[in-house]
Amino acid sequence: MNPIHAQEILAAYGQAQQAGANRTALYAETAARLGMSLATLYRKLEVLTVKDKPRKQRKDAGNTSIPLRELQLISALWIESIRKNDKQLSSIKLVVARLRANGKIRAEVLDKKTGELKPMSESAISRALYQHGQHPKQLLAPAPAISLSSKHPNHVWQIDASLSTQFYLDDDGARTINPAEYYDGKPANLKKIERKRLWRYVITDHTSGTIYVQYVLGAESAENICHVLISAMVKRGEHDPFHGVPFMIMTDPGAAMTSAMFRNLCQALGIELIINEVGNARAKGQVEQAHNIVECEFESGLKLEKAESLEHINARAGEWMRAFNATAIHTRTRRTRYGVWMQIKPEQLRIAPPAEVCREMAISAPELRKVNTLLQVSYRGALYDVRSVPDVMVNEKLLITRNPWRDGESAQAVLRDENGHQTLYVIERLDRDEYGFVEGAAVLGEEHKRHAETPAQVTRKLLEQLATGTDSEEAAAKARKAKVTPFGNTIDPHKHLTDTSLPTYLPKRGTELETRVTVATVEIKPLTVIEAAKALRARMGSAWNAEHLATLKADYPNGVPEAELDAIHTRLTAPARPGLRLVGGE
Repeated sequence: MNPIHAQEILAAYGQAQQAGANRTALYAETAARLGMSLATLYRKLEVLTVKDKPRKQRKDAGNTSIPLRELQLISALWIESIRKNDKQLSSIKLVVARLRANGKIRAEVLDKKTGELKPMSESAISRALYQHGQHPKQLLAPAPAISLSSKHPNHVWQIDASLSTQFYLDDDGARTINPAEYYDGKPANLKKIERKRLWRYVITDHTSGTIYVQYVLGAESAENICHVLISAMVKRGEHDPFHGVPFMIMTDPGAAMTSAMFRNLCQALGIELIINEVGNARAKGQVEQAHNIVECEFESGLKLEKAESLEHINARAGEWMRAFNATAIHTRTRRTRYGVWMQIKPEQLRIAPPAEVCREMAISAPELRKVNTLLQVSYRGALYDVRSVPDVMVNEKLLITRNPWRDGESAQAVLRDENGHQTLYVIERLDRDEYGFVEGAAVLGEEHKRHAETPAQVTRKLLEQLATGTDSEEAAAKARKAKVTPFGNTIDPHKHLTDTSLPTYLPKRGTELETRVTVATVEIKPLTVIEAAKALRARMGSAWNAEHLATLKADYPNGVPEAELDAIHTRLTAPARPGLRLVGGE
């Protein structure tokens, strides 16, 4: 405020306190002399003076005549017209007009002087929306964020990919993208440079804020994200201390980030992968801010220098990255990013295996392997001892992956705890001697080795005691030997059947079945005399003679019925009756 104006306004204020009813005319004269409106003078006067008594609040303050239901309808329709890019397509005036025309709201106010209902103004409706917490600006405000922390350098890395909106790489080097020529409205032009556009991958260490940046061509792919992560983990030089395998990685749910190749790499290296929810970009706000830093601090310089190739751009990005991390002061730590990262302890710095091994692990998915009776698994042509895996059981299937730090000598069993966090257990390879026996096996006649009881064995013993009604392993064995009835004969295995109430079914009316069976007369062909003689001879044996054959021919010249063989046999074998004698007198 102009000091002269302030002095004049305060002088007018002092005179107005004594003038009484003529204060308005005095203020108007002062405003005209200073070349401002009366309203402006009043505003400046409020800044310069302090009121002794606050303005008395109206009794109906906070009360509105429009129902809450109508306010909700206005707010709902207004929000529907707001695009995802926060561009508002409708005004409150248009929203109210549409709802009134469709009879959804009345939005009226009573004129106490005339008793007439008049439509509420848009400004009154807007104030009512604010008073009831229904205004879109209130409802669409971001949800409260939670402050996140990490334990130490390399505890959590955040990684994100972004398409460079400024440059693409042509045969003649990096070229600036002309927004008038390459934009969504001209897809044909964008198609020409699709495979030439620069993708910027940024990785940040959450604790120290260290930034790693690398450019790739083409698209956001599984191969590119794995290549960038491997490049960030390996040691690069004495002027770039940032390296090692992080314990956790936070990233967005992009196709490349959730690909099997990227997950394989993280799983093999013991990296817990945290995928943010869709639309929750604030969860990895640090790496989002790092994109802005890279774009402003580094990419702005590319316009002043012709980049010949992708290697040239990455070399320049590496120079900027090392200088920025070593000199720029972080607002949270008040130190340089490299300076904070250098506080990492030996147990927190996990040295990454060679890049070639990491690339092999990215394409080698973990495999399920069945545990044999010797508590061993077969993996990649070798046997591994899984006794070190907690609660392992025979016939269980374990997820086995390579051990990048001792590849070939050992492998890793992948387990998840009750919270879903991944845990890796190193399992050692079992070598064989010259006879093919596993080294360390118990020698017959010299030593006796026994595995610790598995959870299945412990549980089985408890169940055995429960079934036999005993409280010790020895008592359970004695009960089984005595052939006691399981569960003390207290369980009726058929009770669920006898206790079942079966429904009574009503008889159903049926139709009598007519049976029409025609019995055919079967004529049996008689035996020939020779066939009958053979059959009788077999029955009579040596008693059969030529007279029997002659009798058979005489009695049955046309054949012998088979049904009469028993009667013929009886007749032929019956003893002969004595003949009659004629007795005469002398």
